[in-house]
Amino acid sequence: MAQGNLLVNPKRAVFEGSKRIITLNLANTGKDTAKYNISFLQYRMKEDGGFEEITRPDSLQLFADKYLRIFPRTVVLGPNEAQVVKVQLTRTNLLIPGEYRSHLYFRAVPDEKPLGETSKDSSKNISVKLIPIFGISIPVIIRSGQSTTKIDITDISFQLTAEKIPQLKLQLNRTGNMSVYGDLTVTHISPQGKNTQIGIVKGISVYAPNLKRRFVLNLDEGVNYRSGKIKVEYAAQPDVQKEMFARIYLSLN
Repeated sequence: MAQGNLLVNPKRAVFEGSKRIITLNLANTGKDTAKYNISFLQYRMKEDGGFEEITRPDSLQLFADKYLRIFPRTVVLGPNEAQVVKVQLTRTNLLIPGEYRSHLYFRAVPDEKPLGETSKDSSKNISVKLIPIFGISIPVIIRSGQSTTKIDITDISFQLTAEKIPQLKLQLNRTGNMSVYGDLTVTHISPQGKNTQIGIVKGISVYAPNLKRRFVLNLDEGVNYRSGKIKVEYAAQPDVQKEMFARIYLSLN
């Protein structure tokens, strides 16, 4: 995950089982030395997948920040330089079963003499300097106890947009005590049984306590959408334990 000249890997941190420390790799891909402060932010996920910042948890939502330590909290990186930041799980004896989530925020600290755009009002002889400041955040999740989460797919429909782009609409429905994260794969199956992948979106999440997420996906144009059927699968990513969360078919006949 990258924004500006900062690269953060991995793009999410999940504490589960016996894991107590997660290592994040930060890299400055720019040509200048950069300083970043690291803190926590709290977000609510909306049904369309967007986020909005909050200060108090929603009903059934649990924040993770008070059970985590970050070191260091400030990082200075030279050009093409990298550094490790560690996130440590603490106070585990106070965790009740469920899922806790906060977001680590990496905020660029402007140089004392930044180079910005300058505009002048000649009538008042005032100079205004615009200083771009960017930040990037990643979710940090703590899972305590067994997951009871299940996912299904509903409200699936196919349409051609005004620009004749094939488009699929669907809704992911979550039940249980924890969030889910995976890849959405769409396949066209012809009447003769030929399978053609026509769409994929990686890293789709439905965070607790959200019960649903609406999704719209533009599909490839290389198949006949007047016949056959569409298969939609939502599954865990290949680098974790293989698991199919949900599957649904839509007839095009």
